Amino acid sequence: MTLRLAVFIGLGLAAAAPASAEFACPSKGLTHAPATFVTATGRHKFDLEVAASAEAQQCGLMYRKTMKPGAGMIFPFTPPRDATFWMENTVLPLDLVFVGPDSKVLSIATGKPFSRDMIPSGGITASVIEPNAGQASKIGLKPGDRVEK
Repeated sequence: MTLRLAVFIGLGLAAAAPASAEFACPSKGLTHAPATFVTATGRHKFDLEVAASAEAQQCGLMYRKTMKPGAGMIFPFTPPRDATFWMENTVLPLDLVFVGPDSKVLSIATGKPFSRDMIPSGGITASVIEPNAGQASKIGLKPGDRVEK
């Protein structure tokens, strides 16, 4: 009974929260950092917002409606770990580039907007980079390619 009551109270608090966490997600004032993907087709520079805090990592690019070409977000993990992402509340289709501790691409996936499907890293990950969907293919990015930060 106590457990049910706690769950009920928790659900009540969630219901009292705003319908959208859009306003709670940091989308301005994040630090920017350059990253260069080194592929068989050349060097491709991106300007990345850094999701350094737990709050910024939880929100990521949720609720964003636009993102410039050559832009994206990086999620650094210290220490590196196995990572799984999803696209809940994410309006933009994104590529997810999982980068290992050796700065090489582990895997690449394309996330569908609003999907709750889990997207696994495929190994120990030092960071995840999210550019617009199609960017990885456009620059010829493949597992094993290097990422310079």
